[in-house]
Amino acid sequence: MNAEHRRLRTRVAVIGAGPAGLMLSHLLSLSGIDSVVIDLRERADIETTVRAGILEQGTVDLMTGTGVGERALSEGQCHGGIGIRSRGETRRIDLSGLTGRSVHLYPQHEVLKDLIAARLAAGGDLRFGVSGVSVHDVTTDTPSVRFTDADGTRVELSCAVVAGCDGSRGVSRSAVPESVRTDYFRAYEHGWFGILTEAPPSSDELVYTHSERGFALISSRTPSVQRMYFQCDPAEDAQAWSDDRIWTELRTRVNGNGFELREGPIIQRGVIPMRSRVLAPMGHGRLLLAGDAAHVVPPTGAKGLNLAVADAAVLCQALERFFHRGSADLLAAYGRTAADRAWRAQHFSWWMTSMLHTAADGDPFGLRRQLAEIDQVTGSRAGRTFLAEAYTGWPIPVTDPASAIADVITASASRTP
Repeated sequence: MNAEHRRLRTRVAVIGAGPAGLMLSHLLSLSGIDSVVIDLRERADIETTVRAGILEQGTVDLMTGTGVGERALSEGQCHGGIGIRSRGETRRIDLSGLTGRSVHLYPQHEVLKDLIAARLAAGGDLRFGVSGVSVHDVTTDTPSVRFTDADGTRVELSCAVVAGCDGSRGVSRSAVPESVRTDYFRAYEHGWFGILTEAPPSSDELVYTHSERGFALISSRTPSVQRMYFQCDPAEDAQAWSDDRIWTELRTRVNGNGFELREGPIIQRGVIPMRSRVLAPMGHGRLLLAGDAAHVVPPTGAKGLNLAVADAAVLCQALERFFHRGSADLLAAYGRTAADRAWRAQHFSWWMTSMLHTAADGDPFGLRRQLAEIDQVTGSRAGRTFLAEAYTGWPIPVTDPASAIADVITASASRTP
């Protein structure tokens, strides 16, 4: 290796500074396990790319219990319910009353800001703007990650474990050989046309709307900036839509019986495709995948960020056992444990999508079936409870009671109505 190369060593090399990677590094630091986090993006890009952020109760409790939840509690919006709107009527799902749990509206980029600040304050090694990332020797006890640092220095990072947290298009997922992996995948016929608008909130809580013209979601970002979506063709050109056309479409789907959207200038627009994916196994040798590198869910169930955080919590416990007590049993079981939750989330996201999105061909049978399903779910306590339990999130499993985060997870799981 010539003078322009540098060799480094850490216990856990984390590829990707998203929710999974940053949370994993944060949790590991609480147990005295060092890590290095690398990402292709610059820090400014990570902290300013606005993405949805519905935080499950377990996510909020984990953040709060490990010292990174102060802003989520003070600046986020705690929602004790959601609305399911159909045929001009809004039916409230009382999340708190049914489960004793709630959700917080707190954008993903704000979560990432909090985690980055915590890692830097603790002296963590975060490297942004890297390039040329590759993964090597993951079937041995001495894997490594090679990359070019932001200053142009070529780095070989030796480690004991590689955590692949770099999303569905990152190098980590592709490092699991096709011969040993199964890629469970579904592309939906729907897309989401999303806007940010400078307007007051139209509702105190999220409103999921079913209409004959298609699904719509009324959400929020701040008291003065709102987020709204409506079902569209995934090939739709967002820039071809005028503000008037967008508002007309949203009004047609949502307004009625005293409910009216509060409108304002549209400051951002775009189309989001809807896909489901689960990779099995969630790793290969000493390479373990977390977050979108391992699974992708459609946005209807608000599960993506929360799955990433849960993956990090499960993987952290396995790594604690491995490094502190010399046992690899939880590392071997990590993929199965995390996949159980991922498939639950896939089912819930698919179910919400199928119940609320109309078919492209306007199938009248399918429309009537959906209306009956919405009535059945919202009209019975059992149906409302099922939705509320899934929406607020399932408890993160405690796989190692001796873990530094076990008490935090247990306290969150003990919440009851």
